[in-house]
Amino acid sequence: MILVTGATGSIGTHLVRLLLDRGIPFRAMVRDEAKGKALGCDFVVGDFDDPASLGPALKGVDRLFLNAGGAEPVDGEQPMIRQQRAAIDAARAAGVSRVVKISVWHAHRGGRLAEGAHWEIEEYLKASGLSCSILQPSGFMQNFVTGAGTFTADGKLIGAYGDAGVSYVDCYDIAACAAALLTGPDGEGETYVVTGPRALTQAEIAQQLSTTLGRTVEQIDLTPEELAAALRAQGLADHFAEDVAELSRQVATGRLEPTTTVVRELSGREPRTFAQFLAANSGQFFQSS
Repeated sequence: MILVTGATGSIGTHLVRLLLDRGIPFRAMVRDEAKGKALGCDFVVGDFDDPASLGPALKGVDRLFLNAGGAEPVDGEQPMIRQQRAAIDAARAAGVSRVVKISVWHAHRGGRLAEGAHWEIEEYLKASGLSCSILQPSGFMQNFVTGAGTFTADGKLIGAYGDAGVSYVDCYDIAACAAALLTGPDGEGETYVVTGPRALTQAEIAQQLSTTLGRTVEQIDLTPEELAAALRAQGLADHFAEDVAELSRQVATGRLEPTTTVVRELSGREPRTFAQFLAANSGQFFQSS
């Protein structure tokens, strides 16, 4: 039995569908009962912030898909660290045999925002004694669906990486990799960097979005300092804005441009291109008011 956490998220919804289609026994953990019912699968209500709910959620489970948790710092702390550590402790107590964790590419000690938080969780998981596999995705193609943090209010695509590309990956492909690790014997102790088939610049993204949406999607380039100022203007904390700005400086060096063959190796098929992703999600993209 597999427990899928983050079951209503960008990766979790795809994983739920893949497991349902394959007839694989699993249970989804959700915080909202109504959202659990909408998934159309066996589910349990649980919350990373309520450790007492994790034991019942893990009853009879031997494999755990570990994802989600708070990403934005609260009083300088990443709640995801505390939350996922609690889930790891509960999994060990429940006798779980394998954990497949969603992390982030370039997770490292002292990293900004999620990079540092995921590194701490990865280290805790490795030291737990549990068998584990770690997926470190590149940027999500899904970031372009809602427009949050990606578009201006009037629909312009924000560019903060200069001419550098990002090897964006469809969450459908991340879920397919997770399904392979959760249902097969391979991957113990391994860390996989999951990318799309090629890196795209923001200018190339804007061009492909224009074709899909049937209107010109303009791009505006912001410096890291301008990006930080825009985030502060939205009411975000100074340290958070500066961390995001620093990460954009790093992406502008090309650190997210490389691609891997992990999707093909784990799922048996090529990763979706951005054009294929757009076709599969037409009608769901951000539209300016």
